[in-house]
Amino acid sequence: MAADRAGAPVRAWQRMLSGRRLDLLDPSPFDIEISDIAHGLARVARWNGQTRGDHAFSVAQHSLLVETIFARIAPVASSAQRLAALLHDAPEYVIGDMISPFKSVMGGGYKDCELRLQRAIHLRFSLPAEPGVGLAKDIKRADQIAAYFEATELAGFAVAEATEFFGRPRGFSADRLDLAPRSTIWAQKAFLARFAELDAMRQGGD
Repeated sequence: MAADRAGAPVRAWQRMLSGRRLDLLDPSPFDIEISDIAHGLARVARWNGQTRGDHAFSVAQHSLLVETIFARIAPVASSAQRLAALLHDAPEYVIGDMISPFKSVMGGGYKDCELRLQRAIHLRFSLPAEPGVGLAKDIKRADQIAAYFEATELAGFAVAEATEFFGRPRGFSADRLDLAPRSTIWAQKAFLARFAELDAMRQGGD
Protein backbone atom coordinates (compact mmCIF):
# COMPACT_ATOMS: atom_id res chain seq x y z
CA MET A 1 0.00 0.00 0.00
CA ALA A 2 1.20 3.53 -0.78
CA ALA A 3 2.10 5.92 2.04
CA ASP A 4 2.09 9.68 2.38
CA ARG A 5 5.11 11.73 3.48
CA ALA A 6 4.29 11.09 7.14
CA GLY A 7 4.28 7.36 6.53
CA ALA A 8 0.52 6.92 6.91
CA PRO A 9 -1.13 4.50 4.47
CA VAL A 10 -2.89 6.09 1.50
CA ARG A 11 -5.82 4.40 -0.22
CA ALA A 12 -4.80 3.51 -3.77
CA TRP A 13 -7.85 1.47 -4.71
CA GLN A 14 -11.29 2.34 -6.00
CA ARG A 15 -14.44 0.52 -5.03
CA MET A 16 -16.57 -0.39 -8.04
CA LEU A 17 -20.34 -0.82 -8.14
CA SER A 18 -19.78 -4.54 -8.67
CA GLY A 19 -18.16 -4.59 -5.22
CA ARG A 20 -14.65 -5.06 -6.60
CA ARG A 21 -11.76 -3.05 -5.19
CA LEU A 22 -9.32 -2.20 -7.94
CA ASP A 23 -5.78 -1.34 -6.81
CA LEU A 24 -4.35 1.35 -9.09
CA LEU A 25 -0.77 0.54 -8.10
CA ASP A 26 -1.10 -3.18 -8.78
CA PRO A 27 -4.37 -3.84 -10.64
CA SER A 28 -5.46 -7.46 -10.66
CA PRO A 29 -7.40 -8.92 -13.61
CA PHE A 30 -9.62 -10.63 -11.03
CA ASP A 31 -10.90 -7.22 -9.87
CA ILE A 32 -12.03 -6.13 -13.33
CA GLU A 33 -15.63 -6.55 -14.52
CA ILE A 34 -17.02 -5.56 -17.91
CA SER A 35 -20.12 -4.14 -16.19
CA ASP A 36 -17.92 -1.68 -14.28
CA ILE A 37 -16.05 -0.73 -17.46
CA ALA A 38 -19.26 -0.07 -19.40
CA HIS A 39 -20.81 1.86 -16.52
CA GLY A 40 -17.74 4.06 -16.12
CA LEU A 41 -17.00 4.72 -19.80
CA ALA A 42 -20.62 5.69 -20.47
CA ARG A 43 -20.24 8.42 -17.84
CA VAL A 44 -16.85 9.80 -18.92
CA ALA A 45 -17.08 12.64 -21.43
CA ARG A 46 -14.77 13.02 -24.38
CA TRP A 47 -13.21 16.46 -24.93
CA ASN A 48 -13.85 17.38 -21.27
CA GLY A 49 -17.52 17.66 -22.19
CA GLN A 50 -16.87 20.53 -24.62
CA THR A 51 -19.06 19.06 -27.35
CA ARG A 52 -22.35 19.94 -29.02
CA GLY A 53 -25.58 18.15 -28.20
CA ASP A 54 -27.91 17.43 -25.32
CA HIS A 55 -25.61 14.68 -24.03
CA ALA A 56 -21.88 14.34 -23.64
CA PHE A 57 -20.14 12.22 -26.25
CA SER A 58 -18.91 9.50 -23.93
CA VAL A 59 -15.81 7.34 -24.06
CA ALA A 60 -18.16 4.37 -24.44
CA GLN A 61 -19.52 5.87 -27.67
CA HIS A 62 -16.00 6.76 -28.79
CA SER A 63 -14.93 3.15 -28.19
CA LEU A 64 -17.80 1.87 -30.32
CA LEU A 65 -16.84 4.34 -33.04
CA VAL A 66 -13.18 3.31 -32.98
CA GLU A 67 -14.10 -0.38 -33.23
CA THR A 68 -16.32 0.37 -36.24
CA ILE A 69 -13.55 2.31 -37.98
CA PHE A 70 -10.96 -0.32 -37.06
CA ALA A 71 -13.09 -3.00 -38.73
CA ARG A 72 -13.02 -0.97 -41.97
CA ILE A 73 -9.28 -0.43 -41.77
CA ALA A 74 -8.61 -4.11 -41.00
CA PRO A 75 -11.51 -6.06 -42.57
CA VAL A 76 -9.89 -9.44 -41.89
CA ALA A 77 -9.22 -8.69 -38.23
CA SER A 78 -10.26 -11.39 -35.78
CA SER A 79 -12.97 -10.84 -33.18
CA ALA A 80 -10.23 -10.79 -30.54
CA GLN A 81 -8.49 -7.94 -32.35
CA ARG A 82 -11.78 -6.07 -32.68
CA LEU A 83 -12.32 -6.61 -28.98
CA ALA A 84 -8.93 -5.04 -28.32
CA ALA A 85 -10.05 -2.05 -30.39
CA LEU A 86 -13.27 -1.76 -28.37
CA LEU A 87 -11.27 -1.84 -25.13
CA HIS A 88 -8.51 0.51 -26.27
CA ASP A 89 -9.60 3.23 -23.81
CA ALA A 90 -10.95 0.91 -21.12
CA PRO A 91 -8.56 2.21 -18.39
CA GLU A 92 -10.48 5.47 -18.52
CA TYR A 93 -13.32 3.88 -16.56
CA VAL A 94 -10.98 4.33 -13.59
CA ILE A 95 -8.75 7.29 -14.43
CA GLY A 96 -11.03 9.33 -16.67
CA ASP A 97 -10.36 10.73 -20.13
CA MET A 98 -7.50 13.16 -19.77
CA ILE A 99 -7.12 15.39 -22.80
CA SER A 100 -3.78 15.13 -24.57
CA PRO A 101 -2.44 18.51 -23.36
CA PHE A 102 -3.03 17.48 -19.74
CA LYS A 103 -1.32 14.12 -20.33
CA SER A 104 1.71 16.05 -21.55
CA VAL A 105 1.69 18.12 -18.36
CA MET A 106 1.34 15.01 -16.15
CA GLY A 107 4.20 13.16 -17.82
CA GLY A 108 5.11 9.51 -17.36
CA GLY A 109 3.21 8.81 -14.14
CA TYR A 110 -0.17 8.96 -15.85
CA LYS A 111 0.99 6.78 -18.72
CA ASP A 112 2.44 4.19 -16.36
CA CYS A 113 -0.85 3.91 -14.48
CA GLU A 114 -2.79 3.70 -17.75
CA LEU A 115 -0.50 0.94 -19.04
CA ARG A 116 -0.83 -1.13 -15.85
CA LEU A 117 -4.60 -0.95 -16.10
CA GLN A 118 -4.62 -1.77 -19.82
CA ARG A 119 -2.50 -4.88 -19.27
CA ALA A 120 -4.75 -6.07 -16.45
CA ILE A 121 -7.86 -5.48 -18.56
CA HIS A 122 -6.41 -7.42 -21.48
CA LEU A 123 -5.48 -10.33 -19.23
CA ARG A 124 -8.94 -10.30 -17.64
CA PHE A 125 -10.52 -10.87 -21.04
CA SER A 126 -7.92 -13.32 -22.36
CA LEU A 127 -6.22 -10.89 -24.71
CA PRO A 128 -2.44 -10.50 -25.03
CA ALA A 129 -1.16 -8.09 -22.39
CA GLU A 130 0.63 -6.17 -25.15
CA PRO A 131 -0.90 -5.85 -28.63
CA GLY A 132 1.41 -6.50 -31.53
CA VAL A 133 2.93 -3.53 -33.33
CA GLY A 134 0.67 -3.91 -36.35
CA LEU A 135 -2.50 -4.15 -34.28
CA ALA A 136 -1.52 -1.21 -32.10
CA LYS A 137 -0.83 0.87 -35.22
CA ASP A 138 -4.23 0.07 -36.77
CA ILE A 139 -6.07 0.83 -33.52
CA LYS A 140 -4.18 4.11 -33.19
CA ARG A 141 -5.12 5.05 -36.75
CA ALA A 142 -8.78 4.27 -36.05
CA ASP A 143 -8.55 6.34 -32.88
CA GLN A 144 -7.15 9.32 -34.77
CA ILE A 145 -9.82 9.08 -37.47
CA ALA A 146 -12.49 9.02 -34.77
CA ALA A 147 -10.85 12.00 -33.07
CA TYR A 148 -10.83 13.97 -36.34
CA PHE A 149 -14.55 13.54 -36.89
CA GLU A 150 -15.40 14.14 -33.24
CA ALA A 151 -13.30 17.30 -33.34
CA THR A 152 -14.89 18.71 -36.50
CA GLU A 153 -18.47 17.52 -35.95
CA LEU A 154 -18.80 17.92 -32.19
CA ALA A 155 -15.96 19.86 -30.57
CA GLY A 156 -15.84 22.99 -32.72
CA PHE A 157 -12.51 22.39 -34.48
CA ALA A 158 -11.97 23.87 -37.92
CA VAL A 159 -11.03 21.33 -40.58
CA ALA A 160 -7.52 22.76 -40.91
CA GLU A 161 -6.99 22.65 -37.15
CA ALA A 162 -8.21 19.06 -36.83
CA THR A 163 -6.10 18.04 -39.82
CA GLU A 164 -3.01 19.49 -38.16
CA PHE A 165 -3.52 17.43 -34.99
CA PHE A 166 -5.14 14.22 -36.25
CA GLY A 167 -4.54 14.06 -40.00
CA ARG A 168 -7.23 14.21 -42.71
CA PRO A 169 -8.87 10.78 -43.05
CA ARG A 170 -9.18 9.30 -46.51
CA GLY A 171 -12.06 7.04 -47.46
CA PHE A 172 -14.23 8.04 -44.50
CA SER A 173 -17.04 10.56 -44.15
CA ALA A 174 -18.97 11.80 -41.12
CA ASP A 175 -22.35 10.84 -42.57
CA ARG A 176 -21.40 7.15 -42.43
CA LEU A 177 -20.42 7.26 -38.76
CA ASP A 178 -22.55 7.42 -35.61
CA LEU A 179 -21.55 10.74 -34.09
CA ALA A 180 -24.82 11.60 -32.35
CA PRO A 181 -24.21 12.12 -28.61
CA ARG A 182 -26.49 9.75 -26.71
CA SER A 183 -27.58 9.15 -23.15
CA THR A 184 -25.40 7.35 -20.62
CA ILE A 185 -27.87 4.44 -20.45
CA TRP A 186 -27.86 4.03 -24.24
CA ALA A 187 -24.06 4.14 -24.37
CA GLN A 188 -23.68 1.71 -21.48
CA LYS A 189 -26.07 -0.83 -23.01
CA ALA A 190 -24.58 -0.47 -26.49
CA PHE A 191 -21.06 -0.98 -25.21
CA LEU A 192 -22.06 -4.08 -23.23
CA ALA A 193 -23.97 -5.48 -26.20
CA ARG A 194 -21.03 -5.02 -28.56
CA PHE A 195 -18.65 -6.58 -26.07
CA ALA A 196 -20.97 -9.59 -25.76
CA GLU A 197 -21.20 -9.95 -29.55
CA LEU A 198 -17.46 -9.89 -30.06
CA ASP A 199 -16.81 -12.19 -27.11
CA ALA A 200 -19.35 -14.71 -28.44
CA MET A 201 -17.74 -14.58 -31.88
CA ARG A 202 -14.35 -15.18 -30.30
CA GLN A 203 -15.63 -18.09 -28.24
CA GLY A 204 -17.11 -19.54 -31.43
CA GLY A 205 -13.72 -19.42 -33.07
CA ASP A 206 -14.78 -16.89 -35.74
